[in-house]
Amino acid sequence: MYFQEEPEHILIIRQQIKRFIAEEMPRDLVRQWDRDMHMPKDVMCKLAKLGVCGLTVDEQYGGIGRDIYAALVVIEELARRSMHLAGPFIHTAFYGGINISESGSEAQKQAYLPKLARGELMFAYGLSEPDVGGDLADVRTTARRTSDGAHVIINGTKRWCTAARESDFIYCLVRSDTEAPRYHNLSFVLVPTDAPGISFSDIEHTGLRYAKTGDVILDDVQIPVENIVGGEAGWNTGWSKLIGPALDVERLEITTCALGIAHAAVEDAWQYAQERRQFGKLISSHQAIRHTLADAKTKLQACDHMLYHAAWLANEGKPCAVESSMAKLFIGETALEIALECQKVMGAYGLATEYDMERYVRDLMCMPIVGGSSNMQRNNITGQLHLARD
Repeated sequence: MYFQEEPEHILIIRQQIKRFIAEEMPRDLVRQWDRDMHMPKDVMCKLAKLGVCGLTVDEQYGGIGRDIYAALVVIEELARRSMHLAGPFIHTAFYGGINISESGSEAQKQAYLPKLARGELMFAYGLSEPDVGGDLADVRTTARRTSDGAHVIINGTKRWCTAARESDFIYCLVRSDTEAPRYHNLSFVLVPTDAPGISFSDIEHTGLRYAKTGDVILDDVQIPVENIVGGEAGWNTGWSKLIGPALDVERLEITTCALGIAHAAVEDAWQYAQERRQFGKLISSHQAIRHTLADAKTKLQACDHMLYHAAWLANEGKPCAVESSMAKLFIGETALEIALECQKVMGAYGLATEYDMERYVRDLMCMPIVGGSSNMQRNNITGQLHLARD
């Protein structure tokens, strides 16, 4: 574990992403992206040319070797500027690269992983539904095999599918057996977003505006049986894929976004306090401001340690269900606390759209909810640690 100093290849990645952001993501442009809810796919293509999408893909499939820690560092550095590239990177390297690496059939790995490693494909999640949130085992979207077994017919509605329009596939959780018992009746399928019978309906939202989000309506959508994740063996085994190692990494990637945004909030407030003058001196001279920023820095360092401890465990292939849930819970809530205090340091300017602080707060308000709510993480932690209950 990297207690003292990150290894050289991680430091190189951090500097590489910082340079990329300085050249390709000026603050004014990012603010316009946020107003327009625009995903800059042209800039994402430039990012992919750096090779970072291959950090979740083994070399034999065209990646540069799986390094979860390094991939999370990419997310953190991107999120320090905004979610507008951190999001698309996650959709490619994690929703695509991690899930196909962990759960795909050999044919799927050969077909999709090289393209994902080059940043040429993007996946969106199709998990939640209008009446299904945290209880994903209760999904109502159905999938049935055609009589000849060659195709799967899908019907239902998926909700909160961020970037579905921009993606190539929906990584979709479906009920594939109406008679099998709970947890043994689910499958994952890859639904092309240009398939006949698929349509989209947007939901307006205030945070994480790197792309539109909303419903994906599936009306007799037909896909080849080869699109069952894991191949034939993947039919009715979706639950094991949902709660496997990919779930731990899922918690970590969204948590890393929160960490990156919190870093940006502290950096901006720290700089502002050393430029703004009131009562004849810099506001960084006032004890109240100094204490607020000291607390923010302290909480931020605690978040750093918690996130990258869990990341190291995941990268080493060690169990980290508890640690990833703890990180999601603590950082998701603490990052928002940090940003709100930093917003107060900036006063009214912390609410102005000409500064980034108001966006940091909007984005971080989502973090205790998305990717598994804080209370779900509390349930995971007590369950994994076998806290007794009647």
